Amino acid sequence: MTLDKLLFKQIDNSPLIVFRIVFGLLIFLESVGAIFTGWVKRTLIDPEFTFSFIGFEWLQPLPGYGMYFYYLVMGVFGLFVMVGYRYRLSIAVFTIMWTATYLMQKASYNNHYYLLILLCAIMCILPAHRSLSLDVKRNPNLKSIAMPQWVKVIIILQLFIVYTYASVAKLYPDWLDHTVAENLMATRRGYPIIGELLQEHFIHVIITYFGIFFDLLIIPALLWKPTRKVAFIVSIFFHLFNSIVFQIGIFPYLSLAFTVFFFETKTIHELFLSKRKTYYVGEEIETPKVYKPFIALGALYFLIQIGLPLRHWAIKDDVLWTEEGHRMSWRMMLRSKYGRIRFKVVNKNTKTVSIIDPGEYLSKKQRRMVATKPDVIWQFAQYLERQYADLGQQVKVYAYESALSVNGRKLSPFIDPEIDLASEEWNHFSHHHWILPSPKE
Repeated sequence: MTLDKLLFKQIDNSPLIVFRIVFGLLIFLESVGAIFTGWVKRTLIDPEFTFSFIGFEWLQPLPGYGMYFYYLVMGVFGLFVMVGYRYRLSIAVFTIMWTATYLMQKASYNNHYYLLILLCAIMCILPAHRSLSLDVKRNPNLKSIAMPQWVKVIIILQLFIVYTYASVAKLYPDWLDHTVAENLMATRRGYPIIGELLQEHFIHVIITYFGIFFDLLIIPALLWKPTRKVAFIVSIFFHLFNSIVFQIGIFPYLSLAFTVFFFETKTIHELFLSKRKTYYVGEEIETPKVYKPFIALGALYFLIQIGLPLRHWAIKDDVLWTEEGHRMSWRMMLRSKYGRIRFKVVNKNTKTVSIIDPGEYLSKKQRRMVATKPDVIWQFAQYLERQYADLGQQVKVYAYESALSVNGRKLSPFIDPEIDLASEEWNHFSHHHWILPSPKE
């Protein structure tokens, strides 16, 4: 198959239309659900300050109850995406707003939030409003029952990268000996009905190996017609289990929605849209005028997606310990961490020493972060320096009694207590010398 045929052959657009409707509904539910579950209050309103991504400190939550309004607006744009009203504008605004709220706080970081940024960005360029949309009612010239095949290709390739990296990342001792699964399930002991069952060793064994093989094989299995239906049934079980046990919002359902791109377009049309739109039967190949820039930008995007999760291999020590290169790498539910830390603030002029307990400043979730994540430790040190500077004092800030446990091991010294963290620079792509070496087994 030539590249032109792979990417630019026209196919029926039923999968994309169905996905747009479901996607819009899910991002609406994610937005308003964040309000009604208390997530916005706990994460963006109650904390005295938020740990934004380094370099984006200028992105801060709106004052007062402004973040409620912010999330309601995102929800409205989610509905607009669902019904296809001013689709390009709506998905673009949602993408910007979701990315901003992602960057302004790290206390609730997970890979799913990052994945949603990527998906929203991809949806911005997809012709998802060309059928069964208010945009078509407003402008019938937009109507189309076909889409280029690259729409399916980029969605499937993105998912293949995510799932493959998620599988490979699990190939390390603590996952393979069931330690991670045991630790994850221990925090679910209090669940009604299934809580005690989740503590059984055979459940931990199933989670361990099912997690590896599902992530590794699910995309190939959905692509291959003889295994597609079985893979879909397995996907339903897997994602419902994740939804019930890990309570990760819309993402299990979003993952199931992706399966529309793996089935034959005729199947999706007959199941969902047979009475709403005409099925496209042509096989035209329509090469865009911007062919070379399109191919170049697509190649660059996927090279970044392939390369970014590998960056931790170029950074000294174990990413499980240092966290350097962990984010945006599809390293999902791979470890449990516990730590402790206090800070020592030394006045440069008077040499007066103050011992700071982060718990006096931070929310419960932030306290867990500041004890286990070097970038947050560094940011809190910078924050303390600014606080004292506002009082007219020049200070040094040291990590005091910093210790970390990974996957239930004993606490080990984590941050060098002799380094003034307030005077250190942050580098996104190299090791920081003030992180002590990971303990040897």
